[in-house]
Amino acid sequence: MSIRLQRFSYRFAEQVLNSKLTLKQETEEILLNPSIDVHILSRPKFNEVLVEKFVSKGWKSQPSVFDEQGDPSAKMDFLKEG
Repeated sequence: MSIRLQRFSYRFAEQVLNSKLTLKQETEEILLNPSIDVHILSRPKFNEVLVEKFVSKGWKSQPSVFDEQGDPSAKMDFLKEG
């Protein structure tokens, strides 16, 4: 069994990602990585695997949305290239 992606362009995300095609391709490669054993994945385990895969490619995990101290829960999942 493998992972399939279903794409939705939420708030013009497809257009934004197409302007950063390398990041879009890298994201898809991470999500579709054949080394991910989907048979043993629970939601928490899948989240752990995603953090490991994204961070190993230079992504920041859960950076703050704001530079200054604001809402501590205002975080993104992953960030690369500001």
